[in-house]
Amino acid sequence: MQHDKAPLSGAIAAWIVACLMFFPILWMTVTAFKTEGEAVAIPPIILFRPVLQSFAAATAQSGYLLFAANSVIVSFASTALAILIAFPAAYAMAFQPGKRTKDLLVWMLSTKMLPPVGVLVPVYLIFRDAGLLDTRAGLVIVDTLMNLPIVVWMLFSFFRDIPRDILEAARMDGVGPRGQMTHLLLPLASPGIASAALLAIILSWNESFWSINLTAAHAGTLAAYIARYSAPEGLFWAKLSAASVLAVAPILLFGSLAQRRLVRGLTVGAVK
Repeated sequence: MQHDKAPLSGAIAAWIVACLMFFPILWMTVTAFKTEGEAVAIPPIILFRPVLQSFAAATAQSGYLLFAANSVIVSFASTALAILIAFPAAYAMAFQPGKRTKDLLVWMLSTKMLPPVGVLVPVYLIFRDAGLLDTRAGLVIVDTLMNLPIVVWMLFSFFRDIPRDILEAARMDGVGPRGQMTHLLLPLASPGIASAALLAIILSWNESFWSINLTAAHAGTLAAYIARYSAPEGLFWAKLSAASVLAVAPILLFGSLAQRRLVRGLTVGAVK
């Protein structure tokens, strides 16, 4: 009986945690279908007649399509660039490690612990002098550097699971490093590359700090689009909720469709 109670209690705890995490998304979605008066009513109005005026205002007045296009371009371009850089780096670390390879990997991952606000001023000045403020290229560079440590770690973990005998046989046949990467590692590690790419796309899509601080009207992503609904006199809760739903819906749909690959990428190396 005790063995039966343990899985049941664990399942109940998991459902409670899942509901707590999902509740803000549910409340945001419900608020998006209210009027501004209903959205700020105290106590909250549970029964109401859904309206679409907040969605209409969010799409018509704020250039939603431009911000959405920027998010798609920046997310996919930065991911492609990160994979292009991380692939040979992870190959070298996995199959030709040096004395400092582990230290280098730890150092790369430790850069993710740095608060972005700590380097905001120098990055802003560099971008200003280079003419990269409010440009898609600037955001692509920032997101690439932001995601590069995680992508390298994930590809490194996948490469470590590939038998070295395969590469040794290729070397015996005269295949160089470039041929090994393109003809052997690329097809063998395609699931790992896909998982790393999916995670990088999601991280780039959700990035808000740099988008808000380095862009204005032309290159802002959906994170900057949501921030535009903050006004000195207060927040327009219904319109803000509608804008948030429009911003998170594409990536939620994308993540749900790619759930299996994403979970495999996040848990790689956890079980040996």
